[in-house]
Amino acid sequence: MRAKTFRTWLQHLQSEGRLAVINRNVSLQYEIAAVSKKLDGKKATYFTNVEDYSIPVVSGICSSREDFAEALETDQYGIIHKFNEAVASPTPCRLVNDAEAPVKENIILGDIDLMKLLPIPVHHEKDSGNYITAGLFIVRDPETRKQNVAIHRLQVSGKDKLGVLLLPRHTFHLFKEAEEAGRALECAIAIGVDPVTLLASQASTPYGVDELEIAGSLRGEPLEVVRCETVDIDVPASAEIVLEGRILPHVREPEGPFGEFPKYYGPRSNKEVVQISAVTHRNNPIFYTIVPACYEHFLLGGIPREASLFQSIRQTVPGVKAVHMSPGGTCRYHAIVSIKKRTQGEAKNAIIAAFANSFDIKHVIVVDEEIDIFNMEEVEWVIATRFQAQKDLVLIHESQGSKLDPSTEDGVGSKMGLDCTVPLNSEPMRYLPVYIPGYNEVKTEDYVDFKASIKAEHLE
Repeated sequence: MRAKTFRTWLQHLQSEGRLAVINRNVSLQYEIAAVSKKLDGKKATYFTNVEDYSIPVVSGICSSREDFAEALETDQYGIIHKFNEAVASPTPCRLVNDAEAPVKENIILGDIDLMKLLPIPVHHEKDSGNYITAGLFIVRDPETRKQNVAIHRLQVSGKDKLGVLLLPRHTFHLFKEAEEAGRALECAIAIGVDPVTLLASQASTPYGVDELEIAGSLRGEPLEVVRCETVDIDVPASAEIVLEGRILPHVREPEGPFGEFPKYYGPRSNKEVVQISAVTHRNNPIFYTIVPACYEHFLLGGIPREASLFQSIRQTVPGVKAVHMSPGGTCRYHAIVSIKKRTQGEAKNAIIAAFANSFDIKHVIVVDEEIDIFNMEEVEWVIATRFQAQKDLVLIHESQGSKLDPSTEDGVGSKMGLDCTVPLNSEPMRYLPVYIPGYNEVKTEDYVDFKASIKAEHLE
């Protein structure tokens, strides 16, 4: 399995020529983010010489759909189906002892100074400081013993403190229950895990589903986990680095601004605080960072949303074939839906079902099944030739959207759906795409002489 661990995946990227090794001395202040963004979607970056640190930094380990498909051992059309199968049938983790867990090779229990220990970058000009952006944030329900995994932005706000943005989801729910009881909520932050486990952490699931068990199903074998030193949390045993701590009750401190996925800044406000109690790491650890608003960030959020969206639409339109949250819409706001249309009006039902799936979705485009929804030129072509606003447009005003969309009024705005499917009663030739027989079989190398040139007399 190429993606068995963070390191085996890096080895695979290197063997394929998809890992850029940067030996030049680089700064945590913007430079790592700048270089990684330059290579976004092309190569992962491995910085061996980070100013004032002996620990290397990696970014961009999965910055295309093909990368994630390869890690999942499928193709880009198979990602959603494999992901949904894993969500429906999680595989329990296998608990190993400390001796079997590489992340326990080094254990630090006192005098913790995060910025002395770890090369945590500053990504954007107006970011409020150094941010951990690729840590799996793991908490446990003390009653059911089930864990919840997510990725939250984490600002270094003290030697051993992190400010954390908790959106009103599962981690927030568990924290509020603990806070109302006057207790801190134990947590662990795993940095540097394989891309399959990373992707599983973003699954949209009912409360009580452990995303590490989804990772096991995606991998085809139980994920090995180990118990933390100072908190009752199980973490991936092969992680590069783990921070252990507690979210403090009734404590809020300033956090932000921070550059987020819409390519704008999330504002500064008082947020929850994590007190770090231990750090464990592998020998010669590697620090992993995700540069916000790059393809890696988009796809990590987008692919699990596609899986959830597909399931939602299928309840209403059984002929749905595929869905795509496009990078141009930051993999949150724009959904392209492919359907096999059997009755008039199904495309509009698919639009409504998509809006019902997530308040983030702002624009929906529905196309016929023969359209490649990952080819935006084809999508734009059907908008140009199969869409008439008078009859094919769906508009919904004053609806809940994303508060991170600056064009909304505190998250309230308009949504738009475009039915770009061919009418079922259209004349056979009206929407028949042009086709050149034999085109798909032509191989240009069989025809082109790349050494040949035009005869001189034809240039006079």
